[in-house]
Amino acid sequence: MTTPFTKLSFWGVRGSTPTVDPSTWRYGGNTPCLELIAPDGTQFILDCGTGLRMLGNRGALPNAGASGETHILVTHYHWDHIQGIPFFAPLYAENNEFHFYSFRSKFLGRDSLKQVFEAQMAVPYFPVDMSAMNAKRKFKEVGGGDTFRIGENEITTAWLNHPQGCLGFRIETSAGSVVYATDNEPGDAKLDQSLRELAAGADIFINDAQYTPEQLSSTRKGWGHSSWLDGARVAKEVGAKTLVLFHHDPDSTDRIVDTILKHAREEFDSVFAASEGMVITLGAPGERVETHMPGSRTALRREAHFRARVCGVTEGGHAFEEDTVVRDLSLLGALISLKHSPRLQSELQVTMETPGVNGMERMQLRGYVVRIDGEAEKGQTSVGVVFTD
Repeated sequence: MTTPFTKLSFWGVRGSTPTVDPSTWRYGGNTPCLELIAPDGTQFILDCGTGLRMLGNRGALPNAGASGETHILVTHYHWDHIQGIPFFAPLYAENNEFHFYSFRSKFLGRDSLKQVFEAQMAVPYFPVDMSAMNAKRKFKEVGGGDTFRIGENEITTAWLNHPQGCLGFRIETSAGSVVYATDNEPGDAKLDQSLRELAAGADIFINDAQYTPEQLSSTRKGWGHSSWLDGARVAKEVGAKTLVLFHHDPDSTDRIVDTILKHAREEFDSVFAASEGMVITLGAPGERVETHMPGSRTALRREAHFRARVCGVTEGGHAFEEDTVVRDLSLLGALISLKHSPRLQSELQVTMETPGVNGMERMQLRGYVVRIDGEAEKGQTSVGVVFTD
């Protein structure tokens, strides 16, 4: 029998507003949007930020399950979580069907999510209105503490601490559980407990990490977001298996997110910083979580053979040094063959010997592991590195 698995893809990971500057390319600049394919084939979309456009452009039709339907869970109505809706191409195809789930806002009343749709595309904010969308659309109101089933999957909701309200979602599949808890500020005892109950024992715990602990205790207090430290503490307390830092601040460059990730890994063993293109696969209960990182952004690539020494940390947490050959070199990264298998998103130091006017010279580079593949040659691992220094 085929082992059931759940596939979680990250299409947008940035908070508040999209970013396009080169300093945020590695983690990505689109606002929140995730796609989850459950073992029964049900397709879920979590939030509708600008990443939704990229998901919709993947093909003419979404990868809907056997029912031909897609289920979209919307945490709240702030712009960064809904602004991709008008640009989601599958909504304009009449043979598609979408089910939307979110809460009734006290500011909007009944049919809150439908109102948000209509207002976002109303004159003079958008050139066409909702009548241009030919797909079937159904809207369902849910509140914190609700539990319901979609296909073979159980969905549980919880209120989070965020201005104007926000929902966290737990999706329990036959291959494992995913908790999506973005836009939450710790400090409200009742809602803090609600989050802990939602995340208890989760295989994947996706948590807001927009601010540093220092920002959260001073200039950003009350803005409705969390930090890497709070996420690590909750993950520890509730026995979550893997923590994903999410909703990166628009002012957080790739290097700042690298630093945040480094600090988080000092507090909790299994941590990833969400990046566009990242895919997490959950196997049957008890199986290891598999994470695949996106390759580097487009760059001029050249085949190369440089002798190099690589220093890093293995997946088991042991430091290593190894002599090897660097090949497939670009201005952004390299593909390196190693006997060791470094941890994804860990830092590597690569020292290469390059020909110079005075003979062989040394070039030292620092980078992060974004890809690990097995090679045909036994005992070798192909490691993709993005250089930061």
